[in-house]
Amino acid sequence: KFGMRWSAARGFLKPARGRKNLLILTGALSDKVVFTDKRATGLQFYLHGELCQAQSRIETILSAGSIGSPAILQRSGIGDAAFLQEKGIPVLHHSPGVGNNLQDHLQLRSIYKVQGIQTLNQTVKTWQGKVKMGLEYAFMRKGPLTMAPSQLGLFARSDDCVATPDLEYHVQPLSLDKFGDPLHDFPAFTASVCDLRPASRGWIKIADADPNSAPLIAPCYLTAETDRIKAAKAIQLTRKIASQAALQPYQPEEYLPGSDYQSAEELALAAGKIGTTIFHPVGTCKMGRADDPTAVTDSCLQVRGVQGLRVVDASIMPTITSGNTSSPTIMLATKAAEMILQDRLGA
Repeated sequence: KFGMRWSAARGFLKPARGRKNLLILTGALSDKVVFTDKRATGLQFYLHGELCQAQSRIETILSAGSIGSPAILQRSGIGDAAFLQEKGIPVLHHSPGVGNNLQDHLQLRSIYKVQGIQTLNQTVKTWQGKVKMGLEYAFMRKGPLTMAPSQLGLFARSDDCVATPDLEYHVQPLSLDKFGDPLHDFPAFTASVCDLRPASRGWIKIADADPNSAPLIAPCYLTAETDRIKAAKAIQLTRKIASQAALQPYQPEEYLPGSDYQSAEELALAAGKIGTTIFHPVGTCKMGRADDPTAVTDSCLQVRGVQGLRVVDASIMPTITSGNTSSPTIMLATKAAEMILQDRLGA
C-alpha cells in the first residue's frame, strides 16, 4: 500500500498499540509457561537479561510460530515424556506430537543466465543503480525497493493425473547462490518451484532447557520417495518453461542445477542441492481429534491435557496449505480472536 509492504504488524498491531490494555515488550525472550497444577497462569521470560514473569487471569496464548511455540511447550513440560526427562525437564503432560509433524515448502531454485536484458543483479552492483532505486522509492514509492522479491507466481501440476495444482512457482529477476550471498555478476533470473503438498515430515526439539540455546531442527526434506519423484518432475517442468519460444530472445542458459543432471534420479539429487526453505514451517503443534495421540491442540486451539493455554500460529495446521502460509495464518488468527472473544462473553 502506497509502495510499502503491508505486514500483519502494520495492519493489526500498530493501530492497537495505543490501547490501555495492551503492553508491547521488545527484546524479550520467552522461556516457559507458568502453571498452577495444570492451569496456565502466566509466562516466564527474560527482558534484557532480567528474569520476569507475566501473570494471566484467564488464559495464556502462544504465538511464537512453528519453531518457537513447540520449544516453549517443551521447556514448560509439555511434550514427549521420555524426551523431556532426558533433558531434565519435569513432565507436566505427555504430548508426543509436540515438535513433530514439521512441514515446509522446499523451494527448488533453478537459475538461468539471460542475455540482452538487465536484471537486479546488475542494478545493485553500481552506485548509480542504488541511487536510482533509492530516489524512486523516496519520491515516487516505485521501483525494486517497493516490491517483493518474486515478481511472478503461478500454480502448476506435476502430472496430468493430479486433480489440482501441486506445484507453485516464485520467479525473481535476480539470482544468488544462497540467501545472504551477494547477487551474481551476470544477468539472470531464478525460477523457484515448490511442492505444495509434501509427504516428508520433520521435527523440532529443544537442545536443552536454556531458552538461549537454538533448537534442533530437522526438516527432513525429500525423505519421502513421492517428494523426490515430484521434485524431479518440477525441475523438468522448469526446463520446459525456459525452452518456450517467448523466452528465446533472452537466450536462457541453465546455471543451476546444470545440464549434467538429466535422469530422474539425478534430478532428485539436484533438488537436494538447490533446494532451500521458503519459510513456510507449519504443523508442530497440530490440531486434531481427542483420539489422535499426536494432536497437540483441539479445534479451539487449546492445548490438550492442560487448561488456560492456546496456541495461535501456523504450528496448529495439521497439514500445510497448498500455497503461501501468510494469509492462512492471518485468517487462523482472526478466527482465534473471534473464539477467544466468544469465550470471554460466554457465547
